Amino acid sequence: MTKTLNPATRSGLARRVALPLMLAVAFVLFTGWLDGGEGVAPQQLFQQPLYLLANALPGLLLALLLMVLSRRPLLSFGLAFLLQGVLYGVNALKVRQLGTPLMPADFRMLGQLRKGGLHLLGGYLPTTPWPYLALAAGIALVVLAWRKELPLFPRRTRGKRLLAGASVLVVLGSLLGGAPAWGRFYDGETLWMEPWSASSTAQHSGLVSSLMMFHLHFGQQRKKADPNAAMQLIGQADGALRERMRGASGDTGAMPDIVVVQSESFFDPAILKGFEHHDLTPNLHRLAQQGYSGALHVPTFGGGTIRTEFEVLTGLSLRYFDDLQFPYLQLNTKVVPGMVRTLRSHGYRTMAIHGNNPAFWNRSTAFRAIGFDRFVSQGGFVNAKDLDGQYMADRAMTDEIMAQLKDAGPPQFLFAISIEAHGPYDVTPADAVKRDAIPVPDGLAAEDKTELRNYLYHMQHADEELGRLASLLAQRERPTLLLFYGDHLPGLSGSFETLGFVDGKDMLSEPGTWLLVDPRNQVQPQREDLASWMLPGKVLEQAGIHDDAYFALTQVLAPQLAALTRAPGAPPQAEDGSEQRIDAAMESVALLRLKGKLDRMLPRADALSEHTGFAQEGIAPAAATEGAHQ
Repeated sequence: MTKTLNPATRSGLARRVALPLMLAVAFVLFTGWLDGGEGVAPQQLFQQPLYLLANALPGLLLALLLMVLSRRPLLSFGLAFLLQGVLYGVNALKVRQLGTPLMPADFRMLGQLRKGGLHLLGGYLPTTPWPYLALAAGIALVVLAWRKELPLFPRRTRGKRLLAGASVLVVLGSLLGGAPAWGRFYDGETLWMEPWSASSTAQHSGLVSSLMMFHLHFGQQRKKADPNAAMQLIGQADGALRERMRGASGDTGAMPDIVVVQSESFFDPAILKGFEHHDLTPNLHRLAQQGYSGALHVPTFGGGTIRTEFEVLTGLSLRYFDDLQFPYLQLNTKVVPGMVRTLRSHGYRTMAIHGNNPAFWNRSTAFRAIGFDRFVSQGGFVNAKDLDGQYMADRAMTDEIMAQLKDAGPPQFLFAISIEAHGPYDVTPADAVKRDAIPVPDGLAAEDKTELRNYLYHMQHADEELGRLASLLAQRERPTLLLFYGDHLPGLSGSFETLGFVDGKDMLSEPGTWLLVDPRNQVQPQREDLASWMLPGKVLEQAGIHDDAYFALTQVLAPQLAALTRAPGAPPQAEDGSEQRIDAAMESVALLRLKGKLDRMLPRADALSEHTGFAQEGIAPAAATEGAHQ
């Protein structure tokens, strides 16, 4: 006899199926509405439903898991949508400040919140009450659903809830864990993906899909070096490389002290339309007439200071390490080769100073791996309470540099990281009257004008301190080299988009600036465009240290490779065939360098032999890599 369901049972079953189904459809549509991307808008449901489903799928799986646990569909879908809303809110903050959407590596910042990150990142939270009211309303609705909503199905289901929950958990876990099978669903053929542009990918496929695609296709990626390509590149550059390693004929052998200042968000506003004829960095321009300077291509924009910092300290280009978005948080090696260890091998005493929490960005651990003898952070500064705006003033950093430098003993390398000009730029500085007197171009929104003035106020302090530091170093008994550079452009997206740059580039491609001088001895000014990973080779060369063949190689290849370094999301620089071959081979060189497998391939300084002729394949001789005289 066939068993039939009575009407009440059929009605209950229909409700249990129909309600979650309707909530799932609503979740997909509202996710597209919340996203705002053209490819996942609700009106695209019938044209490309897969786009909308893929973008909402992680949230849907979370909602289903919560429903199995709580037995309350409204509560579950509401809580999942609320958490998704927080994600989109954080993304909006990042886009507002940095011009780029969230990337998988950004989630590593969660571990930094208790290490000074909460204070720093908290400054970017919106000041208007509406986002907080919306969040409070969402929480209130979730609490109301928890208290009032009746369960959709009984607590005991003879193992059905357990089976369903375990199944959903496995599917969600495999997705978030990056199981390779998901890569066939979240890929460029199924959805829209532009690997060079997270913004374009998110606009067409949705933020969540963009996160999943970059996570699945690049998060687990591990590149392998090609030793043959590395050997071929080194062989082609052999003549110019050996010429560099012989050193300049005027080298005396004296080891100067070296001071490197990484100036927070520093750039010359003269590259911005409306400031072409304003000299807001007089000390930078004056000192550039006494030494070496030029445009500096860096691997980040508006934030991610440690990306530029890592390149300068190691001489390794993050262009060749897609998996290292935040290198200090991801590197597990206890010994990292770079400028610091090369200087230590020459008897230098090495020190880093930074007026912030030493745990932030994992600097305490990273600096030990990089080779610093000491790290003086905020609590150890002589003038630790000297603030301007939200952070320690640059004048306090100058005072600390001079307090740490000694006139006796071994040569010293001091790496100083400023923080005064760090965003957000809506915090009133110490001298608001001086800030308000700074002229800015017309046409900017009121909020953008305030942020630009605040930035320029702090940037001018950085320029003033550059001049003061150079003057103090010139008075020392010991010779000193001073390298000064900006880690990235500030996150002034509104101002940059409105005004534009003189050279017509976009803000993600626009280079910053660098300067290298001996404050006691002027030289004929030379200008050269470099990438941040080429700076250590330049410093070592001017310090008379020529025996590190890797750093010499970075100088030989600078003309071909410098402009390729850009912030994530920037349009890629066009390369001809020769540049592509050099670029690909240099990637293998960098990978081998980090793994400690490169040295045996490089010429040794103590075994240089006479060599004539220069390499081919577009690699210039040493003389050609120097900048043109101004």
